[in-house]
Amino acid sequence: MEKIENILQKRILVLDGAMGTMLQRYKFTEADFRGDRFKDWPSDLQGNNDLLSLTQPEAIAEVHRKYFEAGADIVETNTFSGTTIAMADYGMEELVYELNYESAKIAKQVAEEFTAKEPNKPRFVAGSIGPTNKTASMSPDVNDPGFRAVSFDELRKAYKQQVEALLDGGSDILLVETIFDTLNAKAALFAIEEVKDERNIEVPVMVSGTITDASGRTLSGQTAEAFLISISHIPILSVGFNCALGAKQLTPHLEVISAKSGFATSAHPNAGLPNAFGEYDETPEQMATQIKEYVEKGLVNIVGGCCGTTPEHIKAIADLVKKYEPRKLLTLA
Repeated sequence: MEKIENILQKRILVLDGAMGTMLQRYKFTEADFRGDRFKDWPSDLQGNNDLLSLTQPEAIAEVHRKYFEAGADIVETNTFSGTTIAMADYGMEELVYELNYESAKIAKQVAEEFTAKEPNKPRFVAGSIGPTNKTASMSPDVNDPGFRAVSFDELRKAYKQQVEALLDGGSDILLVETIFDTLNAKAALFAIEEVKDERNIEVPVMVSGTITDASGRTLSGQTAEAFLISISHIPILSVGFNCALGAKQLTPHLEVISAKSGFATSAHPNAGLPNAFGEYDETPEQMATQIKEYVEKGLVNIVGGCCGTTPEHIKAIADLVKKYEPRKLLTLA
């Protein structure tokens, strides 16, 4: 299979849309989340989407299939919360390896199905590594600014376990995404480098931060350029932004990293900003119109969708980007 690094030079690659948005359509109940295996589990499990890879694997495969059919080149594994740190909420730390392994395996089987049908358009699986629900840079206690709920080393160990399982399950890429605290991301990237060294392998790594408000900063206070600089010592495939903002609001931040980065750039924004009910109203056409600015300005190499996006959104984006050249990779002195 042609390497993703080479394909990136030739065309803009399309990432999938939201897994959570699609899973909501199934209206799974507490019993559906539990399945037979977890019917006596002591805590509530509804909302633990990663668990559905074990209890509703057909639904997860179907979501991946729909995104590939819509034109995605890359789908993300259903592992956004797949660390012992995030799974502690459900008392499921022991299941982390299995959750990541099975999620990657499901996605890989679907990817291989599509690659076999269209060998000239290989499909890839990105192991999704979310930010966890704790931050290493800031205190959760306003009365104790020096307190930290998690240490760098705890994060590194948790991410390492996730990375090993994602690779064992067949992930082609590792995607460290929705980064609100760069220190958390550095722990993930450190863990990835450790696994690469131990296994003597190379694996493409995508890094995607999230700008949390109109100030144009991450939650831990970095500008787009500062975020880029702080992860640039690591060998990565791409750097970009996802979530938090709609496509339009992300444009100036993409312009910054596109102008200053020697890596590929990526964007997978939300379908606009959430309405009063926390739902996303932007239609596929509206979103594609905004993403047109990215491709006309030559800002991106990889583009997809985050919260609120569906296969319809991804199809509109895939149809659009076919007509444009990818951003030229900068050679930085």
